[in-house]
Amino acid sequence: MEADAGYASTANIDATMELGVKAVGLPKKRGMTVEAMTGSERVYKKLKQFRTGIEGNISTLKRAFGLDRCTFKGLDHFKAYVMSSVLAYNLQKFARLST
Repeated sequence: MEADAGYASTANIDATMELGVKAVGLPKKRGMTVEAMTGSERVYKKLKQFRTGIEGNISTLKRAFGLDRCTFKGLDHFKAYVMSSVLAYNLQKFARLST
């Protein structure tokens, strides 16, 4: 699991581990060792790369597909807005992969 830096504390990590999560990666170590969070440096790097990829996708969705602000009213309309933006993003990705 990858978490935000505001989540960083040994109490939060211990509680998460009790729920069955094997490794928690945080962007900043906040006084904890990598072994305490994830168990190994390799897992920490994998989680860090995963978070970086997700942040890039979110940035693209906000910048290029208009997810920075939704002017639709109501939850159903908001869901449709997000789904259409994600669909357009995925279609663009597939088109780029096929060329």
